[in-house]
Amino acid sequence: MFTEIPSTRPSTPLLDSVSVPAQLRELDAEQLPQLCHELREYLLYSVGQSGGHFGAGLGVVELTVALHYVFNTPDDKLVWDVGHQAYPHKILTGRRDAMTAIRSEGGLAAFPLRTESDYDTFGVGHSSTSISAAMGMSLAMRAQGKDNQAVAIIGDGAMTAGMAFEALNHAGHEKSDLLVILNDNDMAISDNVGALNKYFTRLWSSQTYTSLREGGKKVLGKIPAAWEFARKTEEHMKAMVAPGIFFEELGFNYYGPIDGHDTAELVHTLENLKKLPGPKFLHVVTKKGKGFAPAEADQIKYHALKKTSAASQAPAKPSYSNIFGRWLCDMAAADERLMGITPAMREGSDLIRFSELYPQRYFDVAIAEQHSVTLAAGLACEGAKPVLAIYSTFLQRGYDQLIHDVALQNLDVLFAIDRAGLVGEDGPTHHGAYDLSYLRCIPNMVVMAPSDENECRQMLYTGYQYPGPAAVRYPRGSGAGVSVENTMTALPIGKGVVRRRSAAEAGQRVALLAFGAPLQLALDVAQQLDVTIADMRFVKPLDEALVEQLAADHDLLITLEENAIAGGAGSAVLEHLASQGITTACRQLGIPDRYVEHAAPQQQWQYVGLSVDAVLDTIRQNL
Repeated sequence: MFTEIPSTRPSTPLLDSVSVPAQLRELDAEQLPQLCHELREYLLYSVGQSGGHFGAGLGVVELTVALHYVFNTPDDKLVWDVGHQAYPHKILTGRRDAMTAIRSEGGLAAFPLRTESDYDTFGVGHSSTSISAAMGMSLAMRAQGKDNQAVAIIGDGAMTAGMAFEALNHAGHEKSDLLVILNDNDMAISDNVGALNKYFTRLWSSQTYTSLREGGKKVLGKIPAAWEFARKTEEHMKAMVAPGIFFEELGFNYYGPIDGHDTAELVHTLENLKKLPGPKFLHVVTKKGKGFAPAEADQIKYHALKKTSAASQAPAKPSYSNIFGRWLCDMAAADERLMGITPAMREGSDLIRFSELYPQRYFDVAIAEQHSVTLAAGLACEGAKPVLAIYSTFLQRGYDQLIHDVALQNLDVLFAIDRAGLVGEDGPTHHGAYDLSYLRCIPNMVVMAPSDENECRQMLYTGYQYPGPAAVRYPRGSGAGVSVENTMTALPIGKGVVRRRSAAEAGQRVALLAFGAPLQLALDVAQQLDVTIADMRFVKPLDEALVEQLAADHDLLITLEENAIAGGAGSAVLEHLASQGITTACRQLGIPDRYVEHAAPQQQWQYVGLSVDAVLDTIRQNL
């Protein structure tokens, strides 16, 4: 058991001899526990150097080793769900020495990435996609006459999403040659792992049992009543010792639960299952943070780590998530109709205090974004005031429900959209780059983008008071450090404010129209050039009168937004200018039409042109 994160690279001679899984498969099975020990120690060291996801990787060390030992990867396909689990997989597949720079610009991605390695069979950054993807791979390989295996490793809460069960249902129907492994990491569905469970798993996965089962089908199949009795007897036997009857009913043969930290047992079971045709479901019980005592004791805290050098640096300013969490508690104290909803992001969205103060008004729906949106709609139908705290990238999954269940019925739901814009090291799977584009085209929506912490609090209150669907989108991390007023004041809907007026003469007058966080960038530009600055505040309804006034008084308008340029806030300005026949030059700065790779947030802003130099260049090129 490790109690500290190594500050220097540990000695890992056996791990160092394994650069690719083919070399792993040359080891004796008796060497695998030592390999797991060294792999866990190296993972502790590398994540301490780089920062990144932590607990889930520690929990799947033995499982990862066993999978690559038994299956002929990359020809056999391992599909990881919730990419947090994949750090040990990356270490074993030729990327060990690059792990200390994971998530940094030019370094390894935080999640499996197809362009990074042949062993990364499917890109993933969120959850619940592995079974669908692995099934597709299995069907494609079957159509091509290949006998390679497809394995989906799902866990860390991903089994709570409906998509996983849709895929299970279809895979059982198609009789796909597919192995689904549930990594039950001691935080969800786990039952005790005992000798009886282990015994029956060995029995059910053995060739003897399989032969008897198939032979019984042939004999008793001619006598329908007898076969039905035998089948029910088998199901009831399994149901007494394992929680797998549900998966059996979906058409899977269920095995487990087994100890996910027993390498020998994992290898033995996987070797048996590899030989069996059809859909198979293996329930593996692991411990998140396994082998590192602090992570085992506090699995939430050690879900991810900061770099060792930055671990002791406390944030000087509250994050936007903190601003939201405080507002939610204050608003709940003032209005008992408020209901708080999150799709498994209690900590990330800072609903911890709310969940403790108002447990009867707090709903964590697990990783079920679609359900979270329609749940909010149902609450609103009966006079409640639902507030859905959700990451921008995750709301994309609930888009149909947002349109049909909330906006179409003009229901009173407030969307507190966290992680809007570029999120840094987690990369393109987690960027909130599209919400302004996909929200502003929906009728009945009010869409707000705060430029600082106090404006965020006031906009949350404004959206809460608005009698219809409203969204406040705010970035990851902290803002400029503006003091937050305790008083809550509703802002006039659809009205921006001019923060600074230019005194420049005609022919040189420039106005920067900032939507949300880029207001600080506009203020930085004003340190070098005399410009007008408008804090637009509302993307929908757009302050059309302010746009027209700025166009009349200036020679060049530049819109600034931390959102895709395509269809975003700048597009709204251009559309209005065009509709009025206004020809004042207008240029858009924001996220271009490409995915922004992982890097520090300030590097990403530079990359997309949200910088003082880029704004000044745009001005020079257009005046």
